[in-house]
This record gives sequence, C-alpha cells and structure tokens, in this order.
Amino acid sequence: MAPKHPEEDTFREFLIAALLYNEAVANRLGLQSVDVAAVILLEMRGPLTVGAISEELGLPSASTTRLVDRLEKAGYVRRVRGERDRRMVTVELIEDGLGDYEAARDTARRHLETVGAHYTPEQVPLLLGLLTRVGEAYRSATKELREDTT
Repeated sequence: MAPKHPEEDTFREFLIAALLYNEAVANRLGLQSVDVAAVILLEMRGPLTVGAISEELGLPSASTTRLVDRLEKAGYVRRVRGERDRRMVTVELIEDGLGDYEAARDTARRHLETVGAHYTPEQVPLLLGLLTRVGEAYRSATKELREDTT
C-alpha cells in the first residue's frame, strides 16, 4: 500500500462526494450518471452533435445514441436536424423539461453557497484556476488511460 498523503486523501474525499452526488441526482431523475454528465455538458456548451457528446464523454457512438434516447424519452433533450444539411443532427436541452434536474442541482447550489462564504472575492480566481487545472489533469489522465487500452 502506498504511503499516506493527507492532502491526497482530502482530494479523494472530494472526488467521492462529487461522484456520489452525481449518482444521487441520476437516481432522483431515473437516469444513469453518464446521462447527468451529458445534461451538464449540454448546459455548459449548448447544442452538440451526438459525435461531439460521444467525444466529450469518451463513449462509443452507439452508447451515446442510447444515452440521447434516454434523455429524449425523459423529456430533457430533443434532436434537431440542420436546416441546410438535414443529415446534421444536434442535441439540445428542452428548457421546459429541466425542472426536476434544476431542483436537484439547486440542492447542491444551496450547500455550495455556504462554502463560498468562507472565501474573499480575491480568492475566487485562485480557486477557479485550481478547479480548471484539476479538470484538465483528469481529462488528460482519462485520455491516457483510454489510449493505453486500445
């Protein structure tokens, strides 16, 4: 077993909490965790093609198609054909269909607001920079792991 590093354990606790929260949201909505990740992705990036969702989430295209089918059936997204090229299909959120998702998200937002009260406005850019770099590191590690298995 590797030597203990308290700072690493703190970060692992954070990861576990985030994963469990995402799972709880998925359970509340009757979805899978990856479905919630797709909703978050669409919320941040706007409409995306199935291929772009597949690439962002690292899923095979068939799995992504099933994911979009589940979200469409649940009333969270719709497929929209391109006006110029009808073969081009994007997936977009249905604003009126997000009530349950937003209610679940607001639960975390309420708790996170209390965290924000512990930091000054000057500290916020540092924290956001840290989170951005951690996200980039995890995306790189994910890509590396997936490339090693092919």
